[in-house]
Amino acid sequence: MKSMDAPPPFRRIDTDNNEVFAFEIVGHFTQADIENAYGLLDAAYEGHDKIDVLLRATGYDGFDWSALFDPLTFKGKMKALHHIRRYALVGGPAWMGPVVGLFAPLTSIETRHFADADEAKAWQWLGASPIE
Repeated sequence: MKSMDAPPPFRRIDTDNNEVFAFEIVGHFTQADIENAYGLLDAAYEGHDKIDVLLRATGYDGFDWSALFDPLTFKGKMKALHHIRRYALVGGPAWMGPVVGLFAPLTSIETRHFADADEAKAWQWLGASPIE
């Protein structure tokens, strides 16, 4: 990456629990960014039957819709169903909370949405803290 390139939209957040993996999403992301994020998750799955995930979406600014229909995205989602136990989504646009509530019962992943101000509750629910 050149020094003038923008940092990737998905950024890892170190945690104090080796079964909790956290990420921050900043800006707009593309199919290539999604593939990169699934690569980070693949690395997290190694050595763990199940993991918990926190995604801080306070800087989220949309995505390329074509990415939803890409076979690699579908493959990543299917793999996630087998490895992710709990998923905490923090912040994001106003529509994210209701969408999480609508789709959460349809998967084996226990999913909760937390407002930006409740991020500490999300960490507590997962039993971890960020390492600054």
